[in-house]
Amino acid sequence: MRETWLQSNHRAILFGCVPPLIVAAIGGWLAIAPASDAMHWLRWIGLVLLAIGLSTTGFLINQLRRPRIAFCDGEVHFYLRGGRPIAVPVEIVEAFFAGQGPAHLPAVAKQPQTVNLVARLSQRHTEWARQEVKPALGSWCDGYVTIRGAWCEPLNGELIRKLNRRLKEVKDGIGVSSK
Repeated sequence: MRETWLQSNHRAILFGCVPPLIVAAIGGWLAIAPASDAMHWLRWIGLVLLAIGLSTTGFLINQLRRPRIAFCDGEVHFYLRGGRPIAVPVEIVEAFFAGQGPAHLPAVAKQPQTVNLVARLSQRHTEWARQEVKPALGSWCDGYVTIRGAWCEPLNGELIRKLNRRLKEVKDGIGVSSK
């Protein structure tokens, strides 16, 4: 069973649902609005807008269920791309700590700085040094996994301590030494 360690930013996802819901509302209005026979194409445009808006909203609502970090069956799962998470054996994850970097917000020219969560991976396991991730969600380079703070639950010292405590508990529970 999956244990969530770090949630996604639910406020940002819900805020992102507003534009597609507006598109769906406009599409619904066009689909049911009275129109002359010469304007029947407006109904089709309305139905298309309604379908696009609702499907986009459904996709975003589905993202509320996806954490940024989870633990399952001896693996730490990093949800930093579409599809399946990147599953790293727990013994390879060494620690979590705070970092700082650009927020990578869309349509913002001068990117504000945000607190990020960084996971350090074992240098001995070079196969985990680099992975492809969605740049807006984070980066994965040289054995460091950076999760952008704008796209996860608010980060603070207590949350990072909690992550490190849980990581140690899980490693101790399966007999992995925490060097």
